Amino acid sequence: MRNRTQYIKALKNEKGKRYYKPLKYPNIPLSSRDIYIRTTIGDRLDSLAEQFYNDVRLWWIISTANPHVVRNDSYALKPNLEIRIPPNTNQILENFKALNK
Repeated sequence: MRNRTQYIKALKNEKGKRYYKPLKYPNIPLSSRDIYIRTTIGDRLDSLAEQFYNDVRLWWIISTANPHVVRNDSYALKPNLEIRIPPNTNQILENFKALNK
């Protein structure tokens, strides 16, 4: 599962109006295997996901793991931020699937 958008569900309310059920993201606990980096000019969430996970679509894992550091409305990162990169993507993706069945 690399494409999280497949879990977006279209629903209808009692008046027949269509809406989308929001995705739920798993809590990503700290691990002794976590990688910590300092951002530099030009770093973006998608480029870091490509570098560490070989998949730009997994940028949301880095964002979710750093809620007080990363802005929710931007891929771009300010320089000199300490960012945690969780290496256990398989477990994170399984937790994501379970939350969004």
